[in-house]
Formats: sequence, structure tokens, C-alpha cells
Amino acid sequence: MQQLENLLTQISNLVWGIPMLALLFGTHIFLTFRLKFIQRYIGKAIKLSFKREKEGAGDVSQFGALTTALAATIGTGNIVGVATAVAAGGPGAVLWMWLTGVFGIATKYSEALLSVKYRVQGKDGTMSGGPMYVLERGMNMKWLAIIFAALTAVTAFGIGNMVQANSISTLVKESLNIPTWVSGIIMTILTAVVILGGIKSIANVCEKLVPFMAIFYILGCIILLCINYSSLPATFSLIFNGAFTGQAALGGFLGASAKEAIRYGIARGLFSNESGLGSAPIVAAAAQTKNPTRQALVSSTGTFWDTVVVCAMTGLVVVNSDQWMKGLRGAQLTHAAFTEIPYVGSIILTVGLLTFVFSTILGWSYYGEKAAEYLFGPKAVKPYRIVWVAAVMIGSVLSLPIVWSFADITNALMAIPNLVSLLFLSGVIVKETKEYLWDGNLDKEG
Repeated sequence: MQQLENLLTQISNLVWGIPMLALLFGTHIFLTFRLKFIQRYIGKAIKLSFKREKEGAGDVSQFGALTTALAATIGTGNIVGVATAVAAGGPGAVLWMWLTGVFGIATKYSEALLSVKYRVQGKDGTMSGGPMYVLERGMNMKWLAIIFAALTAVTAFGIGNMVQANSISTLVKESLNIPTWVSGIIMTILTAVVILGGIKSIANVCEKLVPFMAIFYILGCIILLCINYSSLPATFSLIFNGAFTGQAALGGFLGASAKEAIRYGIARGLFSNESGLGSAPIVAAAAQTKNPTRQALVSSTGTFWDTVVVCAMTGLVVVNSDQWMKGLRGAQLTHAAFTEIPYVGSIILTVGLLTFVFSTILGWSYYGEKAAEYLFGPKAVKPYRIVWVAAVMIGSVLSLPIVWSFADITNALMAIPNLVSLLFLSGVIVKETKEYLWDGNLDKEG
């Protein structure tokens, strides 16, 4: 087992080297400038996202598509992933996560736009879309579309299933001394009940669960920061200085270079907000929307809420505590940071992680099954769901390093085909944006 962990760690370090970081962050920046800082429309996008009425062909409302995407993105990466980034890259990793989110808004907008533009309608009337259809129909590269779909079907088990199940089972064992297999069984049953109903069942649950869990968690973090407000100036200083100069050894913390802060900040930023990964556009393609640009704006708010708000809050809470200097990592670090405040901190963390994890497992199940459907047809959906439910149990009892390293590797491999399509089709993205947004035709049917 130790040999497997070491091998996966080595592969993860290789795929998340400078070329991958440059491709990902470079795409964020390129699209930001190409789209004339699309981030300036975030207010309009948030306003659109709260509309629930049917606006065009699709399976779920724009709000339903957004909350399902948020369910998949706001997960353990926002809590445990942030702590893992701080433990490995120092406080400076928080700033790089945040910047990945700010610039990633343009990438999330772009991939959603292309997925709606190139989506297809099946014989049963349901919509299918995502980077695999963009690669096939927009770039005439079906071979690359197959590679993306295969990576998505596999990646889903890492980022969207086993990592999530592992995090909550570890936390429950730490907090309540409940065996991992017990919490695993409970999560497995709950997952089966919801996902067997398909996208409409998943969207219905997410529409109710996501707003509650996000508001509860953000308010909880604000309370924690207010309680420890006196150390906030020092916390901001650690984050900003560590982002560019690294963090020297302090207490039990071994220290991290600026390179490590950048590497872990961007890697965990992608893990959290999934901008550039190509996952969220799969559900964006199912939205009932008037035109691709309209849904793209709605989808872009997912990165804003996920990283610019939620991850930033977690990062401040973790760094504001002194627990990150003691050599802790993952769920242990998060638990220690939040429980510095008796009673309140533990409740916030437990409820937050429980809801985040469950919603992510639901959202990613849809991504994975749509990828499997693209590869093997509708007949693959039911078997995929069965294997998905079983993987929840497996993830609950695996060791943390194996699960995280596996997720990091598959994330990077999955992102590459999607980023290629965004760069090559950036002209199409600009054209659609001009027609519907810049020319004032956002209500136009397209």
C-alpha cells in the first residue's frame, strides 16, 4: 500500500508540473483578456442565476443546472482541499486558490457556452452536452472526445466520489469515533436513493440543499473570524507574503517555497472550482436556456461562489488558527482549525462537510454517467450508477493519500483536452458573446 501511495504521489508531481500549471492558469488569463474581462458581468450573471422559469429547450431550469454544478463543485475541496493546500504549500496557497477562482470565471463561462452551443438532443428528448460533444462537433476530433469522456468517467470516481466519501468518514471517526464503514454504509444508501431518479431527481435535491449549505457555512466562517478578529491582519500578511516568497519553517511546519504555494494553490483551486476541468458544462448543457451566452453567465457564477467566496472563507479560518504549523494535514487540520472554537466550530465543520460531500457525490454521478453514455450508449447508465454507489463505500475506507493523489492525476489528464478545445474555439466564444451579450441581445432565442 505504501509503495502504491509513493507511486501515485510521484505521478501527481509529474502531471502537476510547470507545463500543466502554465496551461491551466494561462488559459484563465487568456480567456479573461479575450472576453474583455467577462468577470465584470458577475452581478448580471448572479441575477440571472436565480431565475427558475423555463426559458428554452432543456431538462432542468437554469437554477437547477447551477445548483447541481455547485453541488458537485462545493465539496470537500472547499474544506479539506484548502487545508491540504495550506499544509503542503503554506498560507500563500490560499491566495493562488483565490486568483485561480477570479480568473477561472472566464474559463467556466467559456466552457459552458460551448457545451450549450454544441449540445445534442436524444431520442427521449433529453439533452446531452459537454466537452466531448464540443470536441466532436466543434473541432471534428472525435478521438479526443472519446479520450475526454473516458477520463471523465474514471475521474468522477476520484474527485466526485471516493475523495468525498473518504473525507466525511475520516471526520466522523475523528469527531464521533464512528467506524468508517458505518458512515460509508449510510452514505451509500442515501446516494442510491437519489441518483436512481436521474438528473431531475438530483436537481430537485440540489436546489434545496445547496443554498442552505452554502449560506450556513459562510455565516459560520464569518462568526469564527469575528471571534478571532484580532489576528486577521497577521493572517492576511501571511497569505500575501507566502504567495510570492514562500513560508519559512515555523513551529511544526516544515516550510514551503513560493513554487509549492503556486503549485498546490492552483491544483487545489482546480479541484475546488473545476474551471477548465470540463465537468460543470456537462450539466450546463441540460439547462432550459434561451441561448448559450445566457447559460454561460449563469454557470460562471459557480466559480465565484465556490472559490472567490467559500474557499477564501475556509482559507482564512485555517490560516487564522495556528493548527497548520503543527504538521497536520487534510481532515485532521481542518478539524483542528475549526474546533479551536468550542462547540460552534465543530458544528459548522460537521454540518458543512456532511452537506458538501453528499451534494458533490450527487452532482458528479451525473457527470460520470453522461460520459459513460457518450462512450457506450444509454445502456451504460444503470450499470454505472450501481458501480458509483459501490465506490462510495470503497472510498470511505481507503487511506487519504491514495485517494487525493489519484484525484489529482485524473484531474490534470481530464483538463488537457478541454483546455485545448477552449483555446482553439476561443473565436467562437467571442462571436457568441458579442452577438448576445455585447450587442444587447441576451433575451434573444438562439
